[in-house]
Amino acid sequence: MVNKKKISIKQIAALSNVSVATVSRVINNNGRFSEETGKRVMDVIKENDYTVNMTAKSLRVNKSKTIGMIVPDISNEFFSTVVLEIEKFFFDRGYSVFICNASQNDLKEAEYFRSLDSKLVDGIICISGREDIPLDVMKRNIPIVCIDRKPKNDNNAIYVESDHYLGGFMATEELIQKGCKHILTLTKSNSLSVTNQRLEGYKDALRKYNYTINPHLIIKLSGNRPSFEEARDTVTYLIKKGIEFDGIFATNDWRAHGALVALQQNKIPVPEKVKIVGFDGISVSKYCNPPITTINQDKKTIALEAADLLYTLIIGEKISKPKHIIIPVSLIVRSTT
Repeated sequence: MVNKKKISIKQIAALSNVSVATVSRVINNNGRFSEETGKRVMDVIKENDYTVNMTAKSLRVNKSKTIGMIVPDISNEFFSTVVLEIEKFFFDRGYSVFICNASQNDLKEAEYFRSLDSKLVDGIICISGREDIPLDVMKRNIPIVCIDRKPKNDNNAIYVESDHYLGGFMATEELIQKGCKHILTLTKSNSLSVTNQRLEGYKDALRKYNYTINPHLIIKLSGNRPSFEEARDTVTYLIKKGIEFDGIFATNDWRAHGALVALQQNKIPVPEKVKIVGFDGISVSKYCNPPITTINQDKKTIALEAADLLYTLIIGEKISKPKHIIIPVSLIVRSTT
């Protein structure tokens, strides 16, 4: 057996009694060679534990068969579910995926863009926690697809998102139709398009039913603490302060759960006195007690649309879909309404 550490493609060719070009065709499964030849070459490769120098290959063909994924918080179930679907999509097509957890830190996110660029990834899917993409740190012009964020600095950006506006509208309408008159919303104090769209949906539902938009019932949380804790403590504070509300639209399910726990701790029955609707459709909304009515995001479709767009760009085909894809949401009615 040839020394595994030193075996080269030329030695593989000699041992297989074929040309170097034929070995290359077999490795890349590209071009013409007989089944017998392919098996003979692959047997030699396996026997000698030969591996392709992917760095050298990527420099030669300008393709690394890798992509990068930047996620603001991998512990968030919505993001992790989307990431797993995308990873599977690309693995099935022979790609490796670098998953980068930015921890909602702008500097860390920019550094990941720089790092992925230096690793010669073929493209990037970004679920960003910021409004713009740090394109200034990129040395190459590679495909980038965004999820749930419309990049502020790129009018030609390709992005996939849920119908956040409709979700906010549907959530608020559900509370109105179930008899709520004073609807509190728990949202986040940032200017991201997702946040703004859900809040606009809330406001337009109130307008449709001739409700007054009370700014004191629009609670913008800092986001500096976990959503559950911040919502729980805020709702407890509002109860102690005597703020009147009989419905809560929380812009994610963890905020909805925090609100639910605060009401329970203060002996306020749900849904008899206060009704709650969350957003995302993650497992906490289903398995808490009582289960929370929520706006469900179709996480699998979001992931597959984004992955398909990036893959199409990587292989050099023309995109036949819109550059901005909006995925429908749905209302899941449970015990809190």
